[in-house]
Amino acid sequence: MAHRISALLIDDDARLGALVTEYLGKHDIDVAVAADGPRGLSALTKHRPELVLLDLMLPGMDGLEVCRRIRATPDLSGLPIIMLTAKGEDVDKVVGLELGADDYLAKPFNPRELVARVRAVLRRTSPATTPPPPKLRVGRLEIDFAAREVTVSGKRRVLTHHEFELLATLARAAGRVLTREQILDALKGQAEAFDRSIDVHIAKLRAKLEADPKEPRYIKTVRGIGYMFAREAD
Repeated sequence: MAHRISALLIDDDARLGALVTEYLGKHDIDVAVAADGPRGLSALTKHRPELVLLDLMLPGMDGLEVCRRIRATPDLSGLPIIMLTAKGEDVDKVVGLELGADDYLAKPFNPRELVARVRAVLRRTSPATTPPPPKLRVGRLEIDFAAREVTVSGKRRVLTHHEFELLATLARAAGRVLTREQILDALKGQAEAFDRSIDVHIAKLRAKLEADPKEPRYIKTVRGIGYMFAREAD
């Protein structure tokens, strides 16, 4: 029997909720529905699903704030999120992705595309079946690739899925300069999360990992070329 995926849809559109629940249910995806942000967050803490489908335009607490709160909660921070919205402006897409959403789908959408996006996001965020690489330690920073955990001086730093993937890409090439194009190529399939925003994600990583983000010890900028993860901290 195929594994059935559990998902939570946070959306105040009852008609859409019924359609998504029925269609995804036929494709081994069980959908629970919450009509607003607070009820969605409550449902997440009680019954953790494998994925969240999150509407941007919610009454009261909007989808961006819900996304922000999920990513700020350690037990939920790694939960895959696909944003659904009737708004198609690029700025909304960029803000949502920079807050940590894993994908973005504008309404109206084809249900088959939603199924494909759900499966693609879960493939990207599921642990690899191959043996994980070892831990990497540089100065006070330690990256546990298998556990997907990052610590600085023994204290855990909470990273979004995108931030960890970006850090891992740089760290696995420690000592080599990677251009933005090389980074984008390595992160193919990341739902355009890094299109034109590599610098933004680097800045967010530095803010979480570096003692002084303006004088980074781990993620170096190589002017006119790209970025390099240091083999040894300064």
